[in-house]
Amino acid sequence: MDYPNRLEWQTRCEFNAYCKRALRNELIDACRERKRRQLREVIFSDLTPQEERQLYTVDKYFQDGNEEAFCAGGLKITAKLLAEALHTLPNEKRQAVLLYYFFNMTDVEIAEAMKIPRSTVQYRRTSSFELLKRYLEERADEWND
Repeated sequence: MDYPNRLEWQTRCEFNAYCKRALRNELIDACRERKRRQLREVIFSDLTPQEERQLYTVDKYFQDGNEEAFCAGGLKITAKLLAEALHTLPNEKRQAVLLYYFFNMTDVEIAEAMKIPRSTVQYRRTSSFELLKRYLEERADEWND
């Protein structure tokens, strides 16, 4: 009558052997992967300056000195000055301008999103230009070539 216990014991031993074999194979795979990665690994101190520069970028938008600018109406307008001008707008006008020009939304889409009439959106956009123009004319430097 030992037969059911023996069969259970044999099944446990087979399962135990299967688990050990699976773990051993996973260990072998992990060791191979680690060796493969070590062969391809590069230490930062071993990189040339040119290779180092390929690993990062530097934003130079608002650095003083060599800030890129464009000429509009004889005035030098920089990205920083334009951002300041946008921040001077009242919130609802700034939102209409940003949605229209930076998110490519139509006046109808903006009106639906803001739950206001389309004509109000158009008014806010066009009146913002006057405010922006005035701000930029007062603060922009004369363009010197």
